[in-house]
Amino acid sequence: METYMDTLNQLSTICFGHGDGFGINTNILETNIINLSVVIGVVVSFGGDALRSLLDNRKETILANLQEADLRAKEAQEKLAAARLQLEQAQTKAQEIRQQGTITAEQEKQLCIKQAEADMARLEDVKQQTLRLQQQRAMSQVSQQVIALALQKVRQKLQDAANSAFHTSVNNSNIAFFTKYKV
Repeated sequence: METYMDTLNQLSTICFGHGDGFGINTNILETNIINLSVVIGVVVSFGGDALRSLLDNRKETILANLQEADLRAKEAQEKLAAARLQLEQAQTKAQEIRQQGTITAEQEKQLCIKQAEADMARLEDVKQQTLRLQQQRAMSQVSQQVIALALQKVRQKLQDAANSAFHTSVNNSNIAFFTKYKV
């Protein structure tokens, strides 16, 4: 701190003299110009190197930061390109899945139609078989009713015509028939 004050006193002495008023002191020994030039030279030589070193370090740091930023930008570009490629692949895959889904849906539709047609044909066959069975049952019932009615009429006729002469003639005819076959 004293050096700073001494330097200020010396500057004021150079510029203003010893209080005699305003003027320039031309006495080299009193103004201490030699000391000032030595101090300025030392400050410039040591301070200049430090300042140069500081500026060089700052320059290297800035260059390193720029290189790192360039590297990060390249990495970001590569990641962006990879992401775009993945997006394109995903879109292609999604399109394939949609197409496959459409094809599968169409195949399922055709399969359902064929299955329904087969079921309809089977049901038609069952219907025809059921109709034939019902017709056979109806014919069987009608036949049984006709036979029952015919038997009833025959019985009725037999009962109406069943007198003793008729029975005797039937019995005689059967006896004659069986006697022919006697061996």
